[in-house]
Amino acid sequence: MNPPQLLDQLAGKFAEAAANSPVKDIEKNVRALAASAFARLDLVTREEFDVQCALLERTCVQLAALEARVAMLEAELAKKTAG
Repeated sequence: MNPPQLLDQLAGKFAEAAANSPVKDIEKNVRALAASAFARLDLVTREEFDVQCALLERTCVQLAALEARVAMLEAELAKKTAG
């Protein structure tokens, strides 16, 4: 028997042993437990997070523009009252 065939046989036996072991059941239970824990947490999807980030960025830009406008109007008012 050549080495590649021997390695294929060994890999097949290991895969078969892993499939028949309780490791698969443990993995399935851990996945179910993790899914349940994530469902109870107040998490958002990445898409929703990205949308909210874009909204916040636009709001910050608008706020900066409004702050600049208020500063300009205050400066004009100060000139009028001083002059």
